[in-house]
Amino acid sequence: MRGSAKGRYGLQFMVELALQTGHGPIQVEAVAQRQALPSKFLRVLLGPLKAAGLVKVQRGPNGGCELARHPSHITALEVLEALEGRLGPASLPPDATPGARAVRDLWTRSTEAARAVLRGATLADLAFKQQAIEVDSQGYSI
Repeated sequence: MRGSAKGRYGLQFMVELALQTGHGPIQVEAVAQRQALPSKFLRVLLGPLKAAGLVKVQRGPNGGCELARHPSHITALEVLEALEGRLGPASLPPDATPGARAVRDLWTRSTEAARAVLRGATLADLAFKQQAIEVDSQGYSI
């Protein structure tokens, strides 16, 4: 499964917000710098994430964004579907050939497997993994 830049960047953005939980709102530019992502693109992602109830945005000099819920209560699937719509196979016309139906069934099974993996991964899990990777890349053993 390849995923779009919107989904990948959105997950990285949300993982960084998970890492900052409890520290108040964080500015998009700070997230962009830490994750090496374009801040302009992250600002575009804020709209759908806010509409899905996953982030809160606070305006003003001390403003920024933060998770709307605890990171252990937000799944990777929720983030991806807020940004890209429901993950699922395309529908077939009523007169689809048996070959098309067989392929659709394969895509349906593989999509459901991917959804199960993404549903089982929370932002807290991903934040923990990111911290472990950062520690390991600094030459420390995990």
